[in-house]
Amino acid sequence: MSFAKAQELLKLAMMATRRSGVSLEEIIEEFGCVHRSAQRMTVALEAAFPQTQADDGEDRKRRWRIAARAIAPLLTPSAEELAALTTAINELDVAGLTTEATAVRGLKQKVRALIPPEAGTRLAVDEEALAEALGHAARPGPRPAQNGAVDAAIYEALKGPFLLRFPYRTRSQPKPRDRIVAPHGLLLGTRRYLVGRDTAKPASSPLQHYRVEEITRAEVLPDSFEIDPGFDIRTHAEKGFGSFENEAEHGDVVWRFSPDAAPHARRFVFHPTQTAVEEPDGSLLVRFRASGHLEMCWHLYSWGTSVEVLQPAALRDLVHGHRRTFGALP
Repeated sequence: MSFAKAQELLKLAMMATRRSGVSLEEIIEEFGCVHRSAQRMTVALEAAFPQTQADDGEDRKRRWRIAARAIAPLLTPSAEELAALTTAINELDVAGLTTEATAVRGLKQKVRALIPPEAGTRLAVDEEALAEALGHAARPGPRPAQNGAVDAAIYEALKGPFLLRFPYRTRSQPKPRDRIVAPHGLLLGTRRYLVGRDTAKPASSPLQHYRVEEITRAEVLPDSFEIDPGFDIRTHAEKGFGSFENEAEHGDVVWRFSPDAAPHARRFVFHPTQTAVEEPDGSLLVRFRASGHLEMCWHLYSWGTSVEVLQPAALRDLVHGHRRTFGALP
């Protein structure tokens, strides 16, 4: 067996340790192979790991399962994987997600505890070298203000899900007032927004966005609730350019990057729904659907006169008076 095939077999064994096991369809999707090749892989799995169990489920699909303890001694993490955990921890810290960062640190400590002593020292040296090379040892830059108690309450409410009570003041209100909110998700970006439904408003009212940095304290209530049918945080997030979403602003956005800036702009993904078309003169047209004109304006400012807003008119007017020439592109 080749080294590559051995790696694939070990990966398949790891997939089989899941509670649901692994099916032929999942093998085909994961390894990009045909049905016959997937069958041969299950035969190899059973030969290499006699503990493998194959059962037919209620959906009449056969699934292969292996107890995790059977392959645990083969799963010493690599330096690259440990460095990736370090990167994830730092990114979570930068994003202000201290609860998640603490959880991943705990996971990393548990993983390290399972590494044989003779391999631990070598991995630690390699991991440190990779982390420094990736530039994540100390990453500067602005980050959201953090309130550990508020963050912990939000995460506890999201896991329930439970109702959350906190004082909140909109920009048009002189003083904060208590809100009881059914939290649906958290949007991350330049600012963090809690997506939720104000229980004092009709159930048909749209979800609202609460700036996490404006929440000074929060209390998790014992009352549970049902998430809105069909709600998906990823789909909801795509409605905005950044972390803010405004239904009234949502619509087509079209930017034209100058021929000089076009090669640089092609290396950006401005929005998950974007399409990019090169024009005859070498300029680049980028189209997508989103809201959040102010966050778009903040980003467009960094491109200066190298970008022109074609749509919407409201965004074009917002940007126009602030365009200038910079010595470099973002």
